[in-house]
Amino acid sequence: MLVAVQIFIILAAIVLGARLGSIAIGFAGGFGVLLLGLIGTPVSKDDIPFDVIGIIMSVIAAISAMQRAGGMDYLVHLAERVLRSRPKQITILAPIVTYLMTLLAGTGHTAFSTLPVIVEVAKEGKVRPSRPLSIAVVASQVAICASPISAAVVFLASTLEPLGISYLGILGVVIPATFLAIFPTALIANMLGKPLEKDPVYLSRVEKGLVNPPKKAADYVPTKAAKLSLIVFLVAIVLVMAYATAISEQVGLITNPALPRNEAIMSLMLATATIIVLIAKIPAGEILNTQVFKSGMSACVCVLGVAWLGTTIINAHLKDIEHFSSGVLQRWPWMLAIVLFFAAALLYSQAATAKALIPAALAIGVSPLTALAAFPAVSALFILPTYPTLLAAVEMDDTGSTQIGSYVFNHPFLIPGALNIAISVALCYLFGGIIL
Repeated sequence: MLVAVQIFIILAAIVLGARLGSIAIGFAGGFGVLLLGLIGTPVSKDDIPFDVIGIIMSVIAAISAMQRAGGMDYLVHLAERVLRSRPKQITILAPIVTYLMTLLAGTGHTAFSTLPVIVEVAKEGKVRPSRPLSIAVVASQVAICASPISAAVVFLASTLEPLGISYLGILGVVIPATFLAIFPTALIANMLGKPLEKDPVYLSRVEKGLVNPPKKAADYVPTKAAKLSLIVFLVAIVLVMAYATAISEQVGLITNPALPRNEAIMSLMLATATIIVLIAKIPAGEILNTQVFKSGMSACVCVLGVAWLGTTIINAHLKDIEHFSSGVLQRWPWMLAIVLFFAAALLYSQAATAKALIPAALAIGVSPLTALAAFPAVSALFILPTYPTLLAAVEMDDTGSTQIGSYVFNHPFLIPGALNIAISVALCYLFGGIIL
């Protein structure tokens, strides 16, 4: 009876959070933890992923400073030049751009700034916008699993390094696997939906004057501060990778480091924000008003509430879960990817999903290689059409081609997303077997 009540509380919290949207997903997660505690479920602060939240906050601080200095506008300008160079190939170019931006920034929220450009270039090339938008949003989510500074990757590295897989080894497997998965997925996405000129919804909106003509590229001259802020941020990413590699047990250039990897990433990102504020001479208080800062801090609250909720219930029944899952995962280890896939849709965060389930999977005998190969499945945030970048893509497409169906799950992101993750997992198995 208690288990049924616990499951009801979790599902109710998730549904409530999804209905309220945005930061309320984290609020509802915390509300669910409160209810679990009131019915006798053990609740602990140790279940809160403070390390994950700290990394997200520090990375967002650096990116927000870069955005206020103009570096994000400069990065989007460079991306726009790439997209407009070949408007007919927008379905392939768009996910490459959003993937690389997330890879560098460690957050998928950078995709917000490129979505309007994707829509305009798609209309310019007479391409159905839902095609590039669907795979671009998915690519921005999956790239979290390949970013050197994302909380999900850093957590996975801390979990797998004691088992013999280094931080650099993880990146060496996941980066090529997730990047190469873009191309077959983009080809399939380019076949989905009717051509724009034959879409009755689009034609109807054109007749009603609801579709704006494609906008020309705006004249943009980057400032010196914008260029410098982007350079500083990119250098910081390189330093993070170099230091994390140097202190790893496999490389061992620095033994017994006084500054562990997580702490190094957080302090370096905060230092990067400081340097950007100094060289760009920007008011620090204005950083709080940037779109990246607001979205990033909202993500922190979501991770806090949802991850705490998920980890609390898993730890409460860990022995039962291990007993039930051990035989299944030992016989069919690839099932871990499916578990992570559906868990991510509920936990709403790559890092939260990895933290909640991967240690438990390793504890019941799943091999480190299998855990690494299944890792991209934690990016299935597109199953429920409630994620901010997904909703933004729907809202920005004035052609009406990117729509959420009446059955909720029949939206244009589901097929490209599931396919991309399936290919990424398969390639991770392949590359992992060769590299590791």
